[in-house]
Amino acid sequence: MCLILFAYRTVPARPLVVAANRDEFYARPSRSARYWEESPHIFGGRDLVAGGTWLAASTNGRFAAVTNYTDFHRDQAPPASRGDLARGFLEREAAASDYAAEIEGARYQGFNLIAFDGVDLVYACNRTGELRVLQPGVYGLANTHLDDVWPKSARGIARLRPIAATANLDDVLALLRDESAHYGPAGSEPESARPVTPAFLRGKDYGTRASTAVIVSARRIEFAEQQYGPMGEPGARVTETIEVRSSGRCSDVATGGAAVGEPAG
Repeated sequence: MCLILFAYRTVPARPLVVAANRDEFYARPSRSARYWEESPHIFGGRDLVAGGTWLAASTNGRFAAVTNYTDFHRDQAPPASRGDLARGFLEREAAASDYAAEIEGARYQGFNLIAFDGVDLVYACNRTGELRVLQPGVYGLANTHLDDVWPKSARGIARLRPIAATANLDDVLALLRDESAHYGPAGSEPESARPVTPAFLRGKDYGTRASTAVIVSARRIEFAEQQYGPMGEPGARVTETIEVRSSGRCSDVATGGAAVGEPAG
């Protein structure tokens, strides 16, 4: 997952609106969004190599997603899969801040995690050591820490902010097709060029494999995933309405939980 845009408690009726692009090698086996056989309360895509997920939601009102944190200078990969972070949160009922505090960051390659438990939205990063309960606002998260806004994040935030209150799933998916070029000078090394890549990537071997829209409201989560093949060729689309069963902290989804503030950038 290389870009997650999200509007958090900018309007009372929608605690969370998410737009996310997953960039990955097309050859890496994965499964499109669906309910999981062994955890039928979880709905989302599945990495078939390590078994985790890049983004998913649950029938008890929880949501989680991860992005990789760019690490070009680490020689040895730690043993655990970053996709297990989102899966583990959705399989448990712990508060998001408690779950994030228990993560042993050294067991994973660089990651950013966002986890919503129905009351709080928490951000955690093992490269900065940060664990933050987020305030209401509109955010963009790429392959760097949350406060490091890349051009595609800034453009996404600007496009999501005015539509978050009224957008449908199609509107959210549409903003993810931004192919505005921000490439650096010719000859840029991959590390320096990565922040200026467009939100939607077309490629033969690597590119945007899925765009996902999620709208969390009082008693349901609307979820749409659009798959893509090489060179951005559209594939299957999955749409689901997840009926939320109130459970634990998630019972506060209907009442809005934390106070609503002004959108932030």
